[in-house]
Amino acid sequence: MPPGCCATAAAAIASIAPPRISSNRGGSKRSQCNRGGIARAKFALPALPYESSALEPYMSKKTLEVHWGKHQRGYIENLNRQIANTPFEGYLLEDIVKISYNRGSPQPAFNNAAQAWNHDFFFTSLKPGGGKSPTGEIAELIDKQLGSYDNFVKEFKLAAASQFGAGWAWLALKEAKLVVEKTPNAINPLIWDHIPLLVLDVWEHAYYLDFQNNRPDYVSTFLEHLVNWDIVNARLDRAKAFMNWGEPDWDLFDKDADILTYEEAGIDVVEDSS
Repeated sequence: MPPGCCATAAAAIASIAPPRISSNRGGSKRSQCNRGGIARAKFALPALPYESSALEPYMSKKTLEVHWGKHQRGYIENLNRQIANTPFEGYLLEDIVKISYNRGSPQPAFNNAAQAWNHDFFFTSLKPGGGKSPTGEIAELIDKQLGSYDNFVKEFKLAAASQFGAGWAWLALKEAKLVVEKTPNAINPLIWDHIPLLVLDVWEHAYYLDFQNNRPDYVSTFLEHLVNWDIVNARLDRAKAFMNWGEPDWDLFDKDADILTYEEAGIDVVEDSS
């Protein structure tokens, strides 16, 4: 499958989640050459968008050092080894995720590719001083499509708490409608062509050092103190460029306007002689 496949979906996702896990090319120390002398790229661990202690006391520096510094680094390093000298070299990370999912029969690269993507999306969904009720367009959309922010909180908590074992809780767009989803293991909404807006990691390694096995408290802390609603609004704004958004406002059309015939409009009509 050529690198250009999934181009539209990849462009949409790339606009929502800028490719922080990028491939380093050219003179980068992380670049290498294959047997033919062509430069091949490796994915690199992106820096956190805040200091590792910035989310305390709600997420500890130790948790981030282990979660980001060891787990996410491991997914990226394993992915680089898996795709070396394969057609996946040079692909966008989003494309590797979608293609390697292989319609429900995942190929070897899927788990590490998806976990690398999921973790970066999660870490950028957090910010110091975050949480509480959202503002902006996402707040309006939650009220309109999910009933209220309180209803969203109930749905999101249920999704996060009821995900058996490892997985993720998401707020995503499905055909321009907000949905709360949960996924097991490395699965994410990209494989269904949904557009993720927010995610919570409910793998135990994400919270055990701070909350032990108390996942409900971890979920509540995320919503009350850590969610980066600014980036959710930015993701929503960029997502709108890649989908049919809302119903047409028929009041903008002049219902009494004269309708021109083809001749009046100067359009030549060619008769079908077949």
